[in-house]
Amino acid sequence: MSANERATRALREILQNPGNDACADCGAPDPEWGSCSLGVFICLACSGIHRNIPDIGKVKSLSLSHWEDHEVEFMAENGNELMRTRYEAAVPVYYYKPSHRDCQVLREQWIRAKYERKEFSEPGKKLMYEEGNRDGMLMKRGRDNGQFLSRRFVLSEVEGTLKYFTKYDAKEPKAVIKVDSINASFQPEKIGNPNGLQITYLKDYSTRNIFLYHDSGKEIVDWFNSIRAVQLHYLKVAFPGATDVELMPKVTRNFLKEGYMEKTGPRQTEGFKKRWFTLDRRRLMYFKDPLDAFAKGEVFLGNKDHGYSAGPGLPAGTHYNGAWQHGITIITPERCFLFTCESESEQQDWLKHFNDIMSTQMSPQEYTMEALFKHRH
Repeated sequence: MSANERATRALREILQNPGNDACADCGAPDPEWGSCSLGVFICLACSGIHRNIPDIGKVKSLSLSHWEDHEVEFMAENGNELMRTRYEAAVPVYYYKPSHRDCQVLREQWIRAKYERKEFSEPGKKLMYEEGNRDGMLMKRGRDNGQFLSRRFVLSEVEGTLKYFTKYDAKEPKAVIKVDSINASFQPEKIGNPNGLQITYLKDYSTRNIFLYHDSGKEIVDWFNSIRAVQLHYLKVAFPGATDVELMPKVTRNFLKEGYMEKTGPRQTEGFKKRWFTLDRRRLMYFKDPLDAFAKGEVFLGNKDHGYSAGPGLPAGTHYNGAWQHGITIITPERCFLFTCESESEQQDWLKHFNDIMSTQMSPQEYTMEALFKHRH
């Protein structure tokens, strides 16, 4: 057996140790790379990020690279769990820890925050996200013309708001957004920028989207985590007896699903039209274009015990002129909504999400939202 074969076999044995079976940074299963600088096992995608960071950039393939004996020993002495206690000793509960499903900028800034800036190595260290306010310029997409222009944004923990101004020295903000109504999610593909961030909030009980980016990946991720920190602070004040575990689901979250479906109108005699759909908890919103500022309409998905259901197919006699054949019928106490999907797999995926939501008990806040929907419609 050659020296390299011995090294490969030894590394495979070390992989069996607790914590080494998933990427140390994003949790992807079965990591195939190792950091000789840190002693952690990582996936291919994260290894590319490591490689671009000085001082921690020495990474090797577990099966294709040549490993020295001292490097194998270093991996055995360290490993993912031990390094987590060192570099993730004090990750704040509000800080978004990305998974392998998240975009590049989130994963890169998480890795840089951990190993390069060592933000989470010292318990008790005050982080920039906790300063209670943030003021800076971000590129914002114009609602009507689609152009991105520089706008000043101000986040205030004391006021519980995110404001933006059309000019840096403007006295009055263009919008004042309450932090408890904000959702923020990275949408690089939709926005067409690797650092693209979508802010969604309620305005007069309707959903409003704004699309942002910053040339600096660190700056946009810092904004994202600062918003989450302010939101958690607000929630702790609003719900003084609640635990972090109970409050964190109310902080920014990824959409459950997005994509195109066709839909018809309330009389179900109009033609089916292609629309972009976003499922955010119990709210199914639809847009003419993915980058529209306002939803054309919304469907509230309540509990199945209260007259809500979702199933495959369309009602008999439905006037159908669309191109997509895989129907979905959502029934609410007020009306039926008819949709079609391009493929059976898309139909089944949407239905799974709808039925999972309808099987979940509603919170008091969701009952309030349901009442608002009924009042509006």
